[in-house]
Amino acid sequence: MAVAMRPGGHALVEALIAQGIDTVFGVPGESYLAVLDGFHEHRDRIRFIACRHEGGAAFMAEAQGKLSGWPGVCFVTRGPGASNAAIGLHTAFQDSTPMVLFVGQVASDQRDREAFQELDYRQVFGPGTLGMAKWVGEVHDAGRLPEYVARAFHTALQGRPGPVVLVLPEDMLTSATDAPVLTRVQAAQAWPAPGSMIELRRMLLGATQPFMIVGGSGWTADGARALQRFAEAWQLPVGCGFRFQDSFDNRHPQYAGDVGIGINPKLATRLREADLVLAVGLRLGEMTTGGYGHLAVPRPVQRLVHLHAGAEELGRVYAADLLIQASLAQAGHALAALEPPPQGVRWGAWTASAHADFEANQVSTPVAPMDMAAVIKTIARLAPPDTVYTNGAGNFSAWLHRYLRYPGLQHHGRTQLAPTSGAMGYGVPAAVAASLLYPQRSVVNIAGDGDFLMTGQELATARAFGAGTGAGRLISVVVDNASYGTIRMHQEREYPGRVSGSDLVNPDFAALGRAYGWRAWTADRTDAFESAFSEALAAPTPGLIHLRLDTEVISPRATITSLRAAARKV
Repeated sequence: MAVAMRPGGHALVEALIAQGIDTVFGVPGESYLAVLDGFHEHRDRIRFIACRHEGGAAFMAEAQGKLSGWPGVCFVTRGPGASNAAIGLHTAFQDSTPMVLFVGQVASDQRDREAFQELDYRQVFGPGTLGMAKWVGEVHDAGRLPEYVARAFHTALQGRPGPVVLVLPEDMLTSATDAPVLTRVQAAQAWPAPGSMIELRRMLLGATQPFMIVGGSGWTADGARALQRFAEAWQLPVGCGFRFQDSFDNRHPQYAGDVGIGINPKLATRLREADLVLAVGLRLGEMTTGGYGHLAVPRPVQRLVHLHAGAEELGRVYAADLLIQASLAQAGHALAALEPPPQGVRWGAWTASAHADFEANQVSTPVAPMDMAAVIKTIARLAPPDTVYTNGAGNFSAWLHRYLRYPGLQHHGRTQLAPTSGAMGYGVPAAVAASLLYPQRSVVNIAGDGDFLMTGQELATARAFGAGTGAGRLISVVVDNASYGTIRMHQEREYPGRVSGSDLVNPDFAALGRAYGWRAWTADRTDAFESAFSEALAAPTPGLIHLRLDTEVISPRATITSLRAAARKV
């Protein structure tokens, strides 16, 4: 079938539509004007969300990839635009999120002269096992744009998902092509080898205190349901890896808690005392392993089974007893097919006590005048069950991780958007993206004061494109303790009383929210929060709650006073 000649920028937009993309995020730039014109040409089929900063745009695309399981798409201009977007690209890499970043480039006849804003993006972004992208390609022929886009989507989805960068010379985008678009790609699915499943069953039968940690990117609702059936059949205690807490239903009687920063000390002990650890889907990075302490490197004391989608990840850090490569969409089904012993397992009491420890860790000691544990429990009680929760980095997130019970993704899809990369500023853009992509679902962002001010300008993006005005609400709770709390906590541990660089002078966040067209409230007492949150849930527009917290309350498990006292004893 003949295809009409059109500019390369238009062909690129058509290629994205063919891949099922109807929303892209970015900041406009003169290096890809032909693409922007393509979005205008096809505005009835795809929308370009113009963001206020490339970091925010890249975070939104990463959130799109996390929520949908399909590559999120971001467009930025050359040089400074690409540099600003690097934080979102790095987050997608560390979080194993499928994403494609398109970067405008100088014209071909200006290359290698250090032209205005020129960079070599193969050098800037990787690729590599410690880079920021799985692949960096540069398109020199407009006729090959559909080919490059299809390859980018394949690469982002295959094995361990991750980000891809495509570089677009300006003159290539304006040249004409009649190249036909390619059909939507299909990610290859890998089932575990039958012999591996036989060996896993043998190892389980020989265990007395097993423990399963789940997480990672690539799960489907059906796969998560199958994983739960496996856990139930074998009565395994289940923990979720760092910021993958929605991988398993936190309300399940076999749930043992999150294995990450601020881990329940009893759970950390249990993990070290396990005789078999089954890690399904996640990388076993520093945060999940307690700085590689819960599981010793390279050879853990516990027997270790590591199942992961990427062959390159298996054996890279840990010398596991059994390595299994499988796509997570299929892994749950393969595990569910393992027949448990007819006489039942021997560790029922072990699993029950793991869940009892989790329940005990949900009990909090009241704090006045602002009790963050009570705030999170109030949000969980009032928000709809399919609410998406987002956060960036900072001690404020420890209350969210500890006290919110995420439903498994088999119920409502992803409900947790949080950066395992530890990127500050992630929560607000992720919340805006979630609200735009799923307007029928409510979205609640929990942000620290320092965290919020890194990308808070994306409140303007939310208003410009109607986020939070559909059936679902969009609410941002800004936890203001006038401090970079995580850094202050470490300072007090290492250099008690010697505060440097971690104090913050903040604006009136409620006034700032109103300036952006959001409704806003201020709460400095626990009892004032519930009424503010209830009003925000009922409001027809996005809402911001400025929550004032004493700097003394530095984390769910410590105060500044207690940290200084502990430091003096050392």
